[in-house]
Amino acid sequence: MDFVEALNVAASWLQTFLINEWTLYQFALIAIGYFASGLLAKRIEPALEARARTIKGNPDLLRVIIAFMRRLKWLFLIAWLWIADVVLSRYGWPSYRWLVGTVLTLVAAWFIIAVLTRIIRNQMLARVVAVIGWLYFALYALGLDRPVLMALDSVAVNLGAVRLSMLLVLKAVLLSAAMIWLAILLGNMSSNWVQKSADLTPSLKVLISKLIKIGLIVLAGTIALSATGIDLTALTVFSGAVGVGIGFGLQKVVSNFISGIIILLDKSIKPGDTITLGETFGSVRDLRSRFVSVITRDGKEYLIPNEDFISKQVVNWSFSSDYVRIDVGFEVSPSSDPHEVARLAIETAKTIPRVASAYAEPVCWLTGFGGSSLGFKLRFWISDPANGLTNIRGQVFMALWDAFEAAGISMPDPREIIMKTPVEVTGAEERTATAPRVPSDGRRLT
Repeated sequence: MDFVEALNVAASWLQTFLINEWTLYQFALIAIGYFASGLLAKRIEPALEARARTIKGNPDLLRVIIAFMRRLKWLFLIAWLWIADVVLSRYGWPSYRWLVGTVLTLVAAWFIIAVLTRIIRNQMLARVVAVIGWLYFALYALGLDRPVLMALDSVAVNLGAVRLSMLLVLKAVLLSAAMIWLAILLGNMSSNWVQKSADLTPSLKVLISKLIKIGLIVLAGTIALSATGIDLTALTVFSGAVGVGIGFGLQKVVSNFISGIIILLDKSIKPGDTITLGETFGSVRDLRSRFVSVITRDGKEYLIPNEDFISKQVVNWSFSSDYVRIDVGFEVSPSSDPHEVARLAIETAKTIPRVASAYAEPVCWLTGFGGSSLGFKLRFWISDPANGLTNIRGQVFMALWDAFEAAGISMPDPREIIMKTPVEVTGAEERTATAPRVPSDGRRLT
């Protein structure tokens, strides 16, 4: 009889919840919403895609738009099922909406997890989010979410007036990670918008971007801790002690962070500047909270701590102007006409494309003369120091060599000896014949 009664109960449940007119109505509502959402998504998606193609320089925003755009059908289906669920719950019994509610939960879970895993770049993190999300929704669908949460809340320790449970720790970690990730995403989007502004200087763009990111992260952490129910005032003493310890251990980190803020405020360097720090010569690529990225001409990228730009001597070749003066020294033979050499050197420098003759005319000065050479200094200006200094010197030297060769001006040779009076040179045979003979015992013969 027990088995027969169980069958009767199961049959009664099937007849009540599955085989009735309201179940058919729910199936019809779900089918209508599915096909209508697909048709509506096909109409709207081309317009959104055309608009998305106009977004340039903001990859984070583009990634979010694409993640939603590819799943518009499911978003519209969620909206349709939610409206149907609200109407059925208001004007009917719970049995009239159980199928719509279940499908709504599953579709919403799939949509949220699919969008998040598409936005998150790290594949490992995306898988972790998918597993945690599906695990929670599975417990929710089976009605086991509340018992599991109560079991986690029962595992707790008391720290003075604060009750620290496993549930509270998990909520704090997950919510803080989610809020901070969202804050970083919004910070990157706002940073891309700020970088597009033509009214702000490069240093001010970096400063505003960093302040927005820091503010969003601090706000996200505060909201996450408050949402979990943690009393922030109870952690004041503990956080103060921990802060002192961290301050001593992270002196260099804090120093570099403050130095970075000072660099941005005084605008001493900015992205695109050509600098020399010690033996490093290159172009500033990026300003970070801890270091400055400098790319040299040979492709090496140096990550120089911000503190070095405050405490050490820095040469900024483009701080107030992009024009830089270059000196090229050379020597010619003393028999050359110095006036002709200076004129020829100036005309040769003007033929080099990188020499900014329109800004300042090249000049050439006689800097010294002696018995073996005449020394000259050729000075000219360039407007693109980021393109290198050694290469422009090499181009000028090659042009001078060609010009002097064509004009018959020779370079000094330190091995050359010029005699002002004739000197008789005795042949080797004659020197041998007239040389005194020396015997083997070392006595000189006369």
